[in-house]
Amino acid sequence: MGGKIGLKGTDGLADEAVRLGATPIAADRALASLKPLKALISGRRMERDLDWVTCSGAMGGDALRITSFESIEIVHQASSPTTVDDTVQAVQSFLEAGVDLILFCGGDGTARDIATATAKTVPILGIPSGVKMYSGVFGITPERVAKVVFAFLEGRVQAAEADLLDLDEERYRCGEWVIRPVGSALTPFEPTLTQTAKAFAVEASEAQAKAEIADDLRDQISACRDTVFLFGPGTTVQSVAEHVGVEKTLLGIDAFLNGRLVERDLNERAILRLLGDKKNAVLVLSPIGAQGFVLGRGNLQLSPEVIRRIGTGNIVVVATPAKLQRTPVLHFDTGDAALDRELGRNGYLSVVIGYHLRRMVPVG
Repeated sequence: MGGKIGLKGTDGLADEAVRLGATPIAADRALASLKPLKALISGRRMERDLDWVTCSGAMGGDALRITSFESIEIVHQASSPTTVDDTVQAVQSFLEAGVDLILFCGGDGTARDIATATAKTVPILGIPSGVKMYSGVFGITPERVAKVVFAFLEGRVQAAEADLLDLDEERYRCGEWVIRPVGSALTPFEPTLTQTAKAFAVEASEAQAKAEIADDLRDQISACRDTVFLFGPGTTVQSVAEHVGVEKTLLGIDAFLNGRLVERDLNERAILRLLGDKKNAVLVLSPIGAQGFVLGRGNLQLSPEVIRRIGTGNIVVVATPAKLQRTPVLHFDTGDAALDRELGRNGYLSVVIGYHLRRMVPVG
């Protein structure tokens, strides 16, 4: 729940996040998946064959009751506040109950804990609800998770082995981007509905491509005086910013006006405050390699309210040709389904790949 306030995760900082005004989002994300799943199952009259085992309260029981699923068994009483021990004990209870699939809501850390406890004996599937989700066990959006579960129940999707990745949150908050493989897990895999693990390949030609993208962006900045340019996180945008001649943080959202730094590492509230006096704004982003997420992974400061304030037509997406070669489809997961549809309404997104060069990339 630390994304909007700029904490880049809440490992060890849950109390600080609450103090800064963060609110948990996992319950809403879970409901955004369970409600369409309920509709799919009810439409096929399959519910009698579906039995849920879960945890008490906010760890599962509440969401299942809100969505009116019938066969629900509480096999673990969650503590308050919940801990990693709750996750491990819950998984052990699920395995003893003989479950066919473990559905969870969280990020890479939760995926790692569950995968360790299952030891590849049962497939797992994540409803994306973290600040960072680089592992290959998550659905692209909560709504698509529902479709994966339904297809799995009908036997149309089989389990495959997927990589688990995790990022060191302490080093992440200090501006270091250190992602490491932490194992693998079985997951129901459907390429249009589940994400792949993030790719790390870097090619020599990318340096020249980034310089050309920077030249294109420099022209846009020159043509848009008195417009705030918000540079998003990631190595691609940071490299392009350096070529433009501005210094930005690797993992934050930084604001520049007429080529000069205005504010650094902005959270949602600070972005809205900065743009509150009706300043024009342009947002510069780059998709996550291989996964293809433009919004919804690692940049939760860019909330639906922020995106609407900037305007969906004022988003500049940049990527090198090499990056797009391994990232054939782009995704949006802002937490607002209507906004996601608006962002991808044309089915394609124009991506800056060089100086005055654009490529139309499919949005899935």
